[in-house]
Amino acid sequence: MSIKKSLKYNTAIFVLCTFYFILSSCNSTYTSKKNGYFKVDFPERKYVSFQQEGFPYTFEYPAYAKVIKDSTYFDSNPENPYWINIDFPQFGGRIFLSYKIIGGKAIYKIKQQDGTYKDSAALNVFDNMVNDAFNLTNKNQAITNAIKDSLMHTPNGVTGVFFKVGGNAATAKQFFLSDTIKNFIRGALYFDVTPNADSMRPVQDFLQADIEHMINTFRWINKNSTSEKLPVAMFNNAQAEILKDK
Repeated sequence: MSIKKSLKYNTAIFVLCTFYFILSSCNSTYTSKKNGYFKVDFPERKYVSFQQEGFPYTFEYPAYAKVIKDSTYFDSNPENPYWINIDFPQFGGRIFLSYKIIGGKAIYKIKQQDGTYKDSAALNVFDNMVNDAFNLTNKNQAITNAIKDSLMHTPNGVTGVFFKVGGNAATAKQFFLSDTIKNFIRGALYFDVTPNADSMRPVQDFLQADIEHMINTFRWINKNSTSEKLPVAMFNNAQAEILKDK
């Protein structure tokens, strides 16, 4: 066979093989690959006590977290010095804790039509704060597939509600605690990343156990404060008001 004929023969074989593989790939079933995520190394659980002079509450928090004072609220100062953040630098997470005195005066930020916020003075009414906690959680309904709330009463006599928000919500874990008389505190877990329920689930589950420990060790330490169960009827009324407003 001449060199010229040999080249033509090899070229023909190459074209036929290529055509065969193209047809085979078209007829094969495509299997999508699942997204992979980085493995997270979780620290050993260990807790320390948060108890600072003058603060109306105390609790235990993870030793691998940092407690810092919350210094800003919509570019202004919080209404009292008892707002704190619990930071988890290794996870890019933060628990915001905002404390309010029931019956105390507060400056609320009211959003205007042009998108700016205007200060408005008002009293902290317990019913309104409960409704606000539900409303803040329900703002996630557009991007979530489920919101579950659970009434809590801890061994220390502290009562509140815990929220689990499904889907790609900015905060999947929220709660509030109150003695219904003087103290009210709200907590929310946020991450400094774009929300992704699948990739964040291991971290959220890990930190939920820490949040539950914080709640179960939480105590009010006001001299005149008493621990009372949050009335179930009041809880149901708060839900009914929210549903009525929709």
